[in-house]
Amino acid sequence: MLFRSLTVSTLAGVAVAQDLTTLLMSTPELSNLTSYLGLFPELTATLASLQNITLLAPNNKAFMKLLNSPAGAALVQNDTTMIQALFTYHVLNGTYADFSDKQFVPTLLQPPQFTNVTGGQMVEAVTSENHVSLVSGLLSNASVSSGPVNFTGGVVHIIDDVLTVPQNISETAIQFNLSAAAGALISADLVTTVDSLSDVTLFVPNNEAFEAIGSALPKLTTQDLASILQYHLVQGVVGYSTLLQNGTVQSVQGNDLTITIEDGEVFVNSARVVVPDVLVANGVVHVIDNVLNPSNTTAAPSPSQKSGSPAFSGASSASNIPFTSGVPMPTSTMGSQSATGATATSSSSSGAAMPAKTGAMGAAALLGGAVLVLNM
Repeated sequence: MLFRSLTVSTLAGVAVAQDLTTLLMSTPELSNLTSYLGLFPELTATLASLQNITLLAPNNKAFMKLLNSPAGAALVQNDTTMIQALFTYHVLNGTYADFSDKQFVPTLLQPPQFTNVTGGQMVEAVTSENHVSLVSGLLSNASVSSGPVNFTGGVVHIIDDVLTVPQNISETAIQFNLSAAAGALISADLVTTVDSLSDVTLFVPNNEAFEAIGSALPKLTTQDLASILQYHLVQGVVGYSTLLQNGTVQSVQGNDLTITIEDGEVFVNSARVVVPDVLVANGVVHVIDNVLNPSNTTAAPSPSQKSGSPAFSGASSASNIPFTSGVPMPTSTMGSQSATGATATSSSSSGAAMPAKTGAMGAAALLGGAVLVLNM
């Protein structure tokens, strides 16, 4: 079996007299969060009634960072659905007093307009030398600054940034500087299809990979291009890096992909995974350094080489990045330096922290036009 079964270890919360509302109100570092939740009593009551949860509570500086960002300045519409989506993404399904070295933890974000991941959208938790990083959409990174603190329904961890709700695949490709892949999806008329599928694993070639086979691309029909892109897509299982194993898996195109793990590196056919685990609304994206070829399924990895051998025999490099004409420029700095594999985790700017609906980007608000006095 290619993907290991996903297991989530939870720790039973210690019941104490303090309820969630009392805990938040008695924690000065969370006064902005408390004030904001006070504007939405139904949401606050729902959070307080939940059991066996972990609340990732942004501290005061995290809220100010969000509100002072370009996204925060534009949040002027009242959309309680969006607001609830953002907050439920900060609630883990289970009581996690601590985290293992690397694990993917389910959240309570489940509405289909925001996520097509069965069981709820994930947050990646990475622990190193007693430091916990929480990686969310666009590889934005929040750190646990204090906790856990017990309350009657579970535990609270205070974090130093607002999590980014994973965007759909096409928007993530644009924001993550995978402009060739974004343009190829448009050219093949696959944007709506790819964004609407549930539980997907997508291996996305970086711009350099498309550029390397540039001479072969003008000869492709729309159907040829669609077939190539579908060969990069697996549906029905979300293959986070912790679940990948040596073996084969069938692509949406129909031919098999071969996963090889050697010396800690992951290869798909001959392509190397250079950036793993980019969370998207309907699954996970792994950025690879080669365009896969459904007509060359036996292409094998070369771990000793800096990059994999091209799967398109005889193709030569293009002078410009293909498919990028008309593709929008990224509006977020998150992830833009990571698509080539220079780094696997970027810092969050909170500029893209708002959830986007799975079918299209939403322009909804976090504040809903309400007046809120925050602590500086």
